[in-house]
Amino acid sequence: MRGSSGASLTAAQERFEPVLRAAGADALTLGEQLLTLVSALDDSAALRRSLADPSREGEAKASLVAGLLSGFDERVVDLVSGLVRSRWASDNDLADAVERLGVDAVLASAEARGVLETVEDELFRISRSLVGQREAKQVLSDISTAPERRVALVDALVGGKVDTVTQRLAQRATSSLRGGRRFVQTIGWFGDVAAERRQRLVASVTSATMLTREQEQRLGAVLQRSYGKPVQLNVTVDPAIVGGMRIQVGADVVDSTVLSRLADAQRRLAG
Repeated sequence: MRGSSGASLTAAQERFEPVLRAAGADALTLGEQLLTLVSALDDSAALRRSLADPSREGEAKASLVAGLLSGFDERVVDLVSGLVRSRWASDNDLADAVERLGVDAVLASAEARGVLETVEDELFRISRSLVGQREAKQVLSDISTAPERRVALVDALVGGKVDTVTQRLAQRATSSLRGGRRFVQTIGWFGDVAAERRQRLVASVTSATMLTREQEQRLGAVLQRSYGKPVQLNVTVDPAIVGGMRIQVGADVVDSTVLSRLADAQRRLAG
């Protein structure tokens, strides 16, 4: 999110963070209420336009929020009132900002209980557990499948095995397939937000074989020097790449796999 929308989101995060710290584990309630609002915004283009319309007075939009969120926690009402007074490049950016703040709040509740690192790891393990599970991934990302069935599948996969926050986020990832975003993609984004709260970058590493502890430590040290902050390694083993590694940190990708080099050689020969 860039431009006026990015600035508005950053300002809202700065205002909301002290609220989340003070809320402690109760931040989960704030997050769930914000994510409920996201669903309402996704369902109503007219509502999104009304709340993001730069031609409308900020106070008029804040008044609309107060009526819309009657019964919500006053901290959520105050946050959203501030959001609609801000400037957004598009009405979709407003909905995206509410989602980001909602996820921040849910993760802040885990942080308050000292389990944020556990949640981050569990989110990664959920996505890794679906490698090769084509049918399950399709169901979890299929908008033609009833949301209740998708959530039931998530509960069958993780129920009783992960932290409450992890399960709530996994349920959200399948029940709200925003903008065509798929389940595994959303889980990965949640993990990135968790890493950001821990002030760490996430490096998704795909290797043909399991890395030793020493190899992980060396790779982590190299990436930390490159990016200037600690890097969380999420390692997936995929024998299909034959050898080498693929490393992705945000938009940066280093692909030194044998499979990638063979594909490159084939392109050169064909060209």
